[in-house]
Amino acid sequence: MPETQGKAVEDGFKAHWLAETLRLREALWGPLDDASESRRARAEGRGFAQRLLLRARYLAEREKLDQVVGKWAGASRAALLGLLAMGLLAGVGAALGALGDGGRSVNVLLALVALLGVNALAYLFWLSSFLIRSDHAGSWLGESWLWLTRKLARGPDAALAPRALAELLSRQGALRWLLGAVSHAVWTMAFIGALAGMLAILSARRYSFNWETTLLSPDAFVWLVSALGRLPALLGFPVPPDAVVRASDGLQALPESAMALWSGWLIGCVAVYGLLPRLAGLGASLYAARRRLRGLAVDTTLPGYAELRDRLDPSSETTGVDSAATDGYQSIVQPLDAGSRQTVQLAVLGIELPTDVAWPPAALPDGVSDLGVIDSRSQRHQILDRLQHHAARRLLLVCDASQTPDRGTIALLSELGSLAQQTHVALVSPAQAGERSQARAAAWREKLLRAGFAPEAMHDGLSGGLGWLEPPGGHDVSADLAHAQP
Repeated sequence: MPETQGKAVEDGFKAHWLAETLRLREALWGPLDDASESRRARAEGRGFAQRLLLRARYLAEREKLDQVVGKWAGASRAALLGLLAMGLLAGVGAALGALGDGGRSVNVLLALVALLGVNALAYLFWLSSFLIRSDHAGSWLGESWLWLTRKLARGPDAALAPRALAELLSRQGALRWLLGAVSHAVWTMAFIGALAGMLAILSARRYSFNWETTLLSPDAFVWLVSALGRLPALLGFPVPPDAVVRASDGLQALPESAMALWSGWLIGCVAVYGLLPRLAGLGASLYAARRRLRGLAVDTTLPGYAELRDRLDPSSETTGVDSAATDGYQSIVQPLDAGSRQTVQLAVLGIELPTDVAWPPAALPDGVSDLGVIDSRSQRHQILDRLQHHAARRLLLVCDASQTPDRGTIALLSELGSLAQQTHVALVSPAQAGERSQARAAAWREKLLRAGFAPEAMHDGLSGGLGWLEPPGGHDVSADLAHAQP
């Protein structure tokens, strides 16, 4: 069934990403020659949107855009891992900077500000960014990741992948949330590093803690320490008693138990006011991005999509090349995978043969089906549609070696070859062609090789091709072909 060969198009994120990448490429450098891909999309897709995705997938595979997107996705993951590693190291460094080497007493409030101050400002900036209508506002770490991935991209096609991703996410309202998730993830790793660093150095060194002030009274510090410790206390972190707080003015010697209380209080504040809000922001951003992408759909009114409606969802289908070929474009045959669709076993087909070439061949083996000769666009359309639904296991294409192998003929041979499991080409010469056909045989072979046909798939004359086509068991599939006709 066509739906099996087309894998029923998974309307997933990658399919939409490929479609957007292809749309941007065609908008920048002109439309691609998509006659074969559009035909397959029409046969396999249900509805215009699904056919757009199918066409994009087939063209992306042909133009290697799927590999470009895959490589960029890998580079973006590497860039994200790099940012996460940098965040982890930055957190460790912040912990070392806030606590010092243990040679002097640690001012607990200054250490807390050093560990939480920048994060608090960044978090408030992210929350306030929702008052601004911008996809990038409030997520400078996320923007840094996107900028880094663009720098890692090499080549014009590679640069399209991040741009297509950003535009696709922006249309769905998910870009802000994705960048926010990246930012929260980096901050989360920073706090994990800070907490790990604090636990390590507080376990390995002896620290003393105090508070200092010129203007405030001890009661102000008692209230502040109690207020900040209220939430961490719910999770089991210690809070220094009022007497310990008052005595920690740097003028009195305190027992080791008091230092342990200050250490636990500081770790609890960093965990509750630093790590937990970032984890909450990360979870909220991922949930919101996933929810917005759940309703992902193709906007068929976009430039580059709307123009394809006549080809992918026509009221009446036409034949011929839909758009001019790009410079240097070469059709490539892509043999059909065995078992990917229903097949008629063996078939032979003539391509624009002159009248003095007898058809069907007199020596046609039993069990080989004659598909006729393609002489017009209507016949081409009929044969392609037939093979699209009922492919051949072996297909022999018979061509006039005296004619010039132009781009259109090679493209037709490649398209026909993509509708069979194995395809060979027989080059026949009319009686009056003489040396002309021999001189052009080299041109045929060169272009067929460039199109992906193997050297052993080319035959000089019809007898060699029919010998390859002759079935070993003589099974007659004429009835299968007749049943396959629409």
